[in-house]
This record gives sequence, structure tokens and C-alpha cells, in this order.
Amino acid sequence: MKKLFVTDLDGTLLTKEERVSEYSRERLNRMIERGLLFTFATARSYESAKKAVSGLDLNIPVALYNGGLIYHPKTNEVLNAVLFNDADKSYIYSVLRAHNIQPFVFGVTNDRSRERVSWIAGSETIGMQRYLLRRKGDTRVVSAQNEAELLSGAVFYFKCIGPQSTLERAWNDLKLDSRYICIYHQETYQSDFWMEISPREATKANGVKKIKSILGCDKVVCFGDTSNDSDMFDVCDEKYAVMNADEWLKRKSTGVIGYCEEDGVAKWLEKNSGFGD
Repeated sequence: MKKLFVTDLDGTLLTKEERVSEYSRERLNRMIERGLLFTFATARSYESAKKAVSGLDLNIPVALYNGGLIYHPKTNEVLNAVLFNDADKSYIYSVLRAHNIQPFVFGVTNDRSRERVSWIAGSETIGMQRYLLRRKGDTRVVSAQNEAELLSGAVFYFKCIGPQSTLERAWNDLKLDSRYICIYHQETYQSDFWMEISPREATKANGVKKIKSILGCDKVVCFGDTSNDSDMFDVCDEKYAVMNADEWLKRKSTGVIGYCEEDGVAKWLEKNSGFGD
């Protein structure tokens, strides 16, 4: 039986320093070399995820933006993108502007070879400025001059960073719209509040199913810690919550493994995947 192993990153595989520990990196690379089909499903972009998993020798597709993009780290190809249509792009932007929010807009180039991230220069909140500073030199990030330029082409994701009260009002306008997934939360490592908007079909569950299909796997085992892992748990044959996970997710899981800070995922795989020592 061909098994695929999929982990969430933040709060699951990564430590509080937003990285894979030396222990996990060494053990996972050894198992990958032996044939372990190991990947991740994250809300992050690949540029952000790549820094967090630096040194990890991933050789199969990964799911980014909560499943909105499937990307192959070895070939640098976008294998699948779940896109907004023109009417939805315009509608979402109009709702955000009604609440005085300027978003980051994520898309892919016409040839699907790479991502692009745009925003209207001069509209940055403090949180947006921090986001841009951390991505200084990132060739994906290019400012737009106006709405038409911002929303042009293939768009799959809106990210808003700002004050809690402002984002919460916009979230209340969008959260029940069946066309979209609208996630509102405090950023894991900062005090900023984020709102992320994707097409309804852009889920970790669909991303995992897509990777499973691409690789021709028979079974999927996943690991997670919080609400954005819930739909992934629904479609996996086995699902494991780390010890620091939300209690309700633990109740939904096949079992509970060690803490993210204590290499819970790597240690479980060493013992149970068939590729450990």
C-alpha cells in the first residue's frame, strides 16, 4: 500500500521559532531518502514555507494557501491553482474597500510558472509593512498602481492585515457567503490580525486529495493542531493531533502524538511509518 504523509506546519511540525528542529530535519531527511512520501499542507506561501523548512529535502508536491495552490518544490511548477472569477474578484475587493481595507492580492503568472503578490503602494498598515519587510527582495512581490492592475489575471487569494475591529467587520460581511472561505484570526507569531479569503474549493482537504491523486497513493496520514486542519482530517485515513492541539481536534483524531516543540511528528513517523531506524 502506497501511503502519503501530510503535516501542517505552524504549531505542528515547526517550533515556536518558525523552523524545523535539527532533530526533525535529520530524521525526516533520512526517512525521505528511504522512500517516505512526506509533504506539508499550509496556509503559507512557498517562499514563507521554504524558509521555515530550510534543509528539509522535500521531493513531492506541497499544498500552499490552505490548498489553493499545489506546487512542486523540485521542478518549481504550479501544478494546480483554484482561481476566483472576475466577478468574485471585484465583489470581494468592493467589500474590503467599504471597510477601508487594502489587501494583498495573490495570483499566478499567465504561464503558471510562478506566483505574484500585489498591493496598492501607500496603503500599508503597520502589519502590512511588517509583512513586506520580511519579504524584502522577494521577486513575487510587486506593487500595483490601481484596482485594475491589482486584480488583473489569475487571482486565487486575498490577504488582509490590520486592526482587529476593522477586519472583524469585513469578516462578518463575508464569512457566510457560500462562494468563499474567509478565515479571520490573530497571526501566530505577532499581534496582528489577518483575514484570508479563498474560493470555496480551496481547502487543505482538496489539496491533499489532489496530491494523493498526482502520486497515485492508496492512503493518507496527516498531522495537525487547529481549525484550519479540520477539513484535512475529514479526508485522511488516519489523522493525528499534536499534544498542543486544540482539544476538539484531539477528539476528532485517530490519536494524539507529542508536542510540536518536542518533534512529535518526526518521532511518530520514526516509529510508525516503516521508514525509521
